[in-house]
Amino acid sequence: MGASRHLACDDDFASTMPLSTSIAFGASTGGLYFARQEAVMSRALIIVGLIMVAVGLLWPWLSRIGLGRLPGDIVIERENFTFYAPISTGILISIVLSIILWLVNR
Repeated sequence: MGASRHLACDDDFASTMPLSTSIAFGASTGGLYFARQEAVMSRALIIVGLIMVAVGLLWPWLSRIGLGRLPGDIVIERENFTFYAPISTGILISIVLSIILWLVNR
């Protein structure tokens, strides 16, 4: 089986790869494509997790400057129940992150 021989299947991605590469990476079922997707998703989930940890650690400091108690944030406190919906804080964080990501990708 030479490297120039192609795998005969319906998958366009796998059919353009040499047979030895297709078999080695499981591309006959799209395995190489899914492996790349999984690597990107893993990296994204790790980054999101690290951001959540950082926000959790910085939350006491962030609450001192008023983040989390902006006008538009909904807080309902009852005897055995507290409901908290940080709508304005979420919008503000979304705008700031959008500007940062726009500047980074520019």
